[in-house]
Amino acid sequence: MIARILLAEDDANIRQGLVATLESEGYAVTAATDGAQALKLFPQEKFDLVLLDVMMPKASGYDVCRELRARGATVPVVFLTAKGEEVDKVVGLKLGADDYVTKPFGVHELLARIEAVLRRSRSRATAGQPAAQELPPIFRLGGAEIDRRKFTATVGGASVALTARELRLAEVFAARPGEVLLRDTLLNLVWGVNYFGTTRTLDQHVAQLRKKISGTGAADPIATVHGVGYRYDA
Repeated sequence: MIARILLAEDDANIRQGLVATLESEGYAVTAATDGAQALKLFPQEKFDLVLLDVMMPKASGYDVCRELRARGATVPVVFLTAKGEEVDKVVGLKLGADDYVTKPFGVHELLARIEAVLRRSRSRATAGQPAAQELPPIFRLGGAEIDRRKFTATVGGASVALTARELRLAEVFAARPGEVLLRDTLLNLVWGVNYFGTTRTLDQHVAQLRKKISGTGAADPIATVHGVGYRYDA
């Protein structure tokens, strides 16, 4: 099946080059010249992946990703960014991005990352979300109430938004209380068996989830098992 990609890139030369490259690899590409146009095009088709330049007029790649996740879209998102600083990469991951490629990048690297993200997405679609289907639409994780439909965590009456990765982590922990989960196991369950990255990404997402479900003064229900992984103490 042909994968459909929504590409948003404001530089005409880069955009045209990416369209030609992706189409030559068999992808069907819809191109947007800025973030605002990408948001208008997104509902018109069922895209398999969204490729976003970070710095764009009208709406940045971060803005587009944030809005897609707010709409409940779980489509994989890959950022194209000229920024190489770690803080920029962390921002993208917190917003729910699946990967990023720093400019200037090689065509082979970009294609490899796109293929890896699509494989993970297809793996989740065909294998389902292990154990999480047993959870109700609203479940508890520590002192937080997690709403799977709204992607929110509510603690003490205050709600905060969860990214798609944070929600998936919450589902895995809630479905397997008291079990020590290896970092590799969590990466496989949340990012997929073909994850193209490091465990540091997992640690960053767990840290953000902890902040959102603990609240002010609340005990942290997710314990770190040093050198191994994490355990949810219900």
